[in-house]
Amino acid sequence: MKRFLALVTLTGLLALAGSVLAQEKPAAPAAPGAAPGAAAPAPAAAPGPTKPEIIDAAKINSGDTAWMLASMALVLMMTVPGLALFYGGMVRKKNVLATVMQSFAITCLVTVLWVVCGYSLAFTPGNAYFGSLDRLFLSGMTYMKEANKISVSHLAPTIPESVYMAFQMTFAIITPALICGAFADRMKFSAMLWFMGLWSVLIYSPIAHMMWESTSGKWATAGILDFAGGTVVHINSGIAALVCALVLGKRVGYGKEPMPPHNLALTVTGAAMLWVGWFGFNAGSAVAADGRAGMAMTVTQLATAVAALSWMFSEWIAKGKPSVLGIASGAVAGLVAITPASGFVGVTGAFVIGIAAGVLCFVAATSVKKMFGYDDSLDAFGVHCIGGIVGALLTGVFNVKDISGVDASMMVQLYGVITTLLVSGIGSFIILKVINMAIGLRVTEEEEQQGLDISLHGERIE
Repeated sequence: MKRFLALVTLTGLLALAGSVLAQEKPAAPAAPGAAPGAAAPAPAAAPGPTKPEIIDAAKINSGDTAWMLASMALVLMMTVPGLALFYGGMVRKKNVLATVMQSFAITCLVTVLWVVCGYSLAFTPGNAYFGSLDRLFLSGMTYMKEANKISVSHLAPTIPESVYMAFQMTFAIITPALICGAFADRMKFSAMLWFMGLWSVLIYSPIAHMMWESTSGKWATAGILDFAGGTVVHINSGIAALVCALVLGKRVGYGKEPMPPHNLALTVTGAAMLWVGWFGFNAGSAVAADGRAGMAMTVTQLATAVAALSWMFSEWIAKGKPSVLGIASGAVAGLVAITPASGFVGVTGAFVIGIAAGVLCFVAATSVKKMFGYDDSLDAFGVHCIGGIVGALLTGVFNVKDISGVDASMMVQLYGVITTLLVSGIGSFIILKVINMAIGLRVTEEEEQQGLDISLHGERIE
């Protein structure tokens, strides 16, 4: 135990040392004839669009568009089949099909809701908390072949709006799907659909608007740095996952009987698909095929590898053996933590974020969960919420202005984290309580013992 505490202390010291290194940035080159140390004057930038608009199709950047089409497919792969296999391998054999079904059904449900209202509420100008209703059913999003006109989002003016909408749709899909890991083996399928549908519209879209809609979103306009979803995706889903676990209660037999994963080969396969798909998630969030996308891809790979090793060695020290599940979970923790930072940090930041994510998420998923006794079945809270908080806060420490182009504010980062925790945590609790009063949340004890595959879907794996 002393060795393990020493390891955690070492992680904190590394983060502090990295913070000092992160401040050592080269001075900007001086303008010709200017005094030594004087920064070159920045050219005046043309004002960008402040709302979706229709432009000449010739202005679309084909390279950016091709990259974003590929990124959309990569991020969709993260949910089906990536997350479906990752979670499906970790549950017991009698619940594998039900777990995979959750990811698949959420993909279908959120796709429809995103088109109906989710995209409009999240990514059109409005007030500080919600977008407008201008894009309900994607009204106004268009492509006119004969007139050679096309609509673009003010947030991504070099690609068709349809591509940007679809790319953001894949984020809206995977975020609620991540929550399922906390209530695996015990939630009604009907209740799950109602919860995910309401949560997607009432929680995800407002959080996305607040953090990402740069003309009116509360924290986006305040300068929060969340490149690909530390707050919007991971803290958002992670705190909702904890609330679900607490409201539903523990699985029958939890802590009294073994509940080993059914097939870790499926889990590792799913983790590998998540890793590959995450390049679309992070590098795709540059919304361009440019240098920032390249840097985001590089630090994503590095932080993931470092976090996987950090979790593996932490587990090796604490338990005597490194596990397959541990290294796969560590990789996912690294992916989570580098997500908000990926377009803003360099190699030093990626190293420290990876180490911190691997160690702290391991502690959260093992010691902290055991200490408080909650049943976060597949560690959705321990990996996503804790990893998201680590990444969001360390983004403020390791932001490199030469990469991001902006300064970071630790207080804005902290306020964004707190806002997400409160909105998602309280909102999720209210939604769950309403559904429980209406149709009930949990399967019966008999159905749970029989397994959700048979009791809810009438199928089983032989």
